[in-house]
Amino acid sequence: MASMALSAAAAAAADLSSGRSYGVATWTHPRRSQNGLSLSVPPVKCKLVEPLRSNNGNPPGLRFLYERTMPSALTMPIMQDISSKYDTRLRIFSGTANPSLAQEIASYLGLELGKIKIKRFADGEIYVQLQESVRGCDVYLVQPTCPPANENLMELLVMIDACRRASAKNITAVIPYFGYARADRKTQGRESIAAKLVANLITEAGANRVIACDLHSGQSMGYFDIPVDHVYGQVMNLIGDVKGKVAVMMDDMIDTAGTIAKGAALLHQEGAREVYACSTHAVFSPPAIERLSSGLFQEVIVTNTIPVLEQRNFPQLTVLSVANLLGETIWRVHDDCSVGYEPYSSLDID
Repeated sequence: MASMALSAAAAAAADLSSGRSYGVATWTHPRRSQNGLSLSVPPVKCKLVEPLRSNNGNPPGLRFLYERTMPSALTMPIMQDISSKYDTRLRIFSGTANPSLAQEIASYLGLELGKIKIKRFADGEIYVQLQESVRGCDVYLVQPTCPPANENLMELLVMIDACRRASAKNITAVIPYFGYARADRKTQGRESIAAKLVANLITEAGANRVIACDLHSGQSMGYFDIPVDHVYGQVMNLIGDVKGKVAVMMDDMIDTAGTIAKGAALLHQEGAREVYACSTHAVFSPPAIERLSSGLFQEVIVTNTIPVLEQRNFPQLTVLSVANLLGETIWRVHDDCSVGYEPYSSLDID
């Protein structure tokens, strides 16, 4: 190869620290010979519009965090201009079951929801692609397995698999409502225990931890072979005379509202002045809306672990958000802190 001579380079290097500048630096190529012909390559000129300045021997315009010495005596510069939003290893992604709750959780944590593409093919198959890197990150997937339970469960499994294959460090399934939780035991022969089956599916898909709200029974935590953080409300039982008093009925979920409506009717017969219904999960399968809005209840209070559609709204309904509670739990799990912390001690968080 032909050698290259750089005119004025020596002078520029000598005066680098002094800040002197040169208007033109010229690279002159020597003559080449090809097929007996003499060729001359024209000089290449580079204009320097600003003085050259050095910073502890580093070239101008480059900022270094440190230099790593290589075996060949070369050095590899590590740039320090990294965007602050990539400093955290915490990532929140939402499925399609309850994106509004996931957005509230992310807002509480001061984060943006991760970019994810979820679509369904014509035959019903689910496609998931993460649209940002999660390599080495703690990933939290917010996806209740509410109706349609099978669709949302399968979507959660595919999301977990996508994160595992993208080399996420830890994958936590945040399941505000855990479908199949009522199938937690055998009440007669030849029945399946679907809660255990679903727990196995989530574990085998690649989840490292589960955060759940108000499981139907505490024994469901034992079905998982991975850690489970159970966030639940404190249940109070009232025994005795209710005549002229305000009665509060509490349950983990309201499905068809048959049981809670019968209880409210009995309380009114016993002379209760007002009856309030409180529940974590608003499943609201028909004819729940008709029973709850029939006048038995002064107020029906639920949370947004399951999204309440506008057509299921009624005047007595109040929906509270669990976003702050789940957000604080996620942060404490991510930060390796105890989840049984003082501000929520009255909620008996495990």
